[in-house]
Order: sequence, then structure tokens, then C-alpha cells
Amino acid sequence: MDPEVGTETTNEEKIDKYVVSSSDLKAALAEGEATPEDPQPSTSGEQIDFKIVFNKKKFDVTFGVEETIGALKSHLQDIIGVPAAMQKIMIKGLAKDEMTLKKLGVVKGSKVMVVGSTLNDVLEIAKKPNVQQLNEEEKAETQKESWSQQKVHKKILEKGIPDDAMPGIKNSRESLPSFPLSGMLNKSGGKVRLTFKLEQDQVWIGTKERTQKLPLNSIKAVTSEPVEDHEEYHIVAIQMGPTEASRYYIYWVPAQYVDAIKEAILGKWQFF
Repeated sequence: MDPEVGTETTNEEKIDKYVVSSSDLKAALAEGEATPEDPQPSTSGEQIDFKIVFNKKKFDVTFGVEETIGALKSHLQDIIGVPAAMQKIMIKGLAKDEMTLKKLGVVKGSKVMVVGSTLNDVLEIAKKPNVQQLNEEEKAETQKESWSQQKVHKKILEKGIPDDAMPGIKNSRESLPSFPLSGMLNKSGGKVRLTFKLEQDQVWIGTKERTQKLPLNSIKAVTSEPVEDHEEYHIVAIQMGPTEASRYYIYWVPAQYVDAIKEAILGKWQFF
């Protein structure tokens, strides 16, 4: 049987006690690869062959028995891909950098366990938001400024209510009229009219340039917000794809028709 320094089972049980700390990770990220101050193995003295066990893989290593753990870490960083500052070497517990392999009892054929995270592992973890970040993002979403205050919409609203806009009625709900809704604007400031062809299950979005005929079942969502200081009108967003980027915004929609628009497109119960 190969001689071992400690046993793999004992060492694995101790890993949790010696995980790489956040300060070690920061230091390693700041230092990067080995610096000129990293201890380097000497070429003199007795060399021994032993195995490094890292991440369930074994590596054959030849190293000086009089060399320190710090020098071994520098030697291993190119072999296992873990910077020296992020390594924990387990030999009957956590081995200190200044101790030599000989003092720790490492002999030919010994197995030495290394614990640590590669820089890629650390960077992947850093990409994932923690609980606090997720909570902050959720809070920011709820406190997000209204559409009326967002620059992309504000430039349209600042032009004022179009002269040919249909009268809006605040806090009122009416059925869709038998004629198209007109006098509204799109995101480019062009005139827009909405024509509901319910017998064909379509809504037509008409502009000066063209008329876009949309099947009602192709529309994923319809959302709206009142125009600030003009609550008798709304901004309505018709979403035609899976993300908000596919929204078609319509400005100065009479408030009394907003619920009827949602009901006609989504069905009576889906917009609640």
C-alpha cells in the first residue's frame, strides 16, 4: 500500500474547516499569477515523488523534501490552475507555508490533498447575484420611475395632447366604439389609429406609412400607465414578443377605453 500523509478520508472531512476565505480570494485576484516574491523551489537537495490530490484528480509531482509549503504552492499553481494565495494544502490538517515537506512527514509515494478555487470558478461565482443583490434589484424594479418620467416617453409627451386626440375621461370605463380609435401617437411621434377587427381576431395598428394587422393570439401582453398630470389619457404598450423590447407604445389613449382594449386583445379575464 502506498504510504500516505494522513488519509484521504480524514483530509476530506477537514476541508470544510479550511475553505478559502474571502480575503484570500481578494488577495489572489489582486495579485494574479505568481509574483517575484513567491517562494521558488531550489534545485539542490533530495527530490521525492508524491501525488497531489485536487478536485478528485491526482497529479504526479517531484519536489524537494527540504522545500517549504509556500514553495510547493507556487510550483502547483501552473499544474492545477489555482493561484498560490488561494491554495490550502492538507497534511494532517492545514499545512503552514513556512513548514517543510520533510518536517511534515512527506515521503516517496505520499498523497497530499490541495483545496482551492480556480480564478475561473471565483469569477463565475462573482457573476451570480447574491440574495442582497436580488432584493435590491426587486426593490429598484418596484421603485422604477413611471413611464411619464422616462426620457424615451417624455420626449413624446412633452409635445402635448395632439389636436385631433379623442376626448379622454378619467376614472371611467366604456366599451370600444364602432369606429377606430384615432388621434394617438407612436414612439416616433407619428399618428396612430387602432381598429379592432374582432370578427377576424385581429387588431390593426395604422400609421401614415402602413397598417400592421396583428392576430390577437400573437400579442403576449398589454400594459398601460396613466399620463402624469393628464390622467384622462394613458400610455398603452402592446407586447408582441417574449420581452419588453418588443413593446409597441401608443400615447394619448383615452382612459375610458383602456380596459376595453385589454379585454378585446387578451380576453375578459387575462388582464386582471
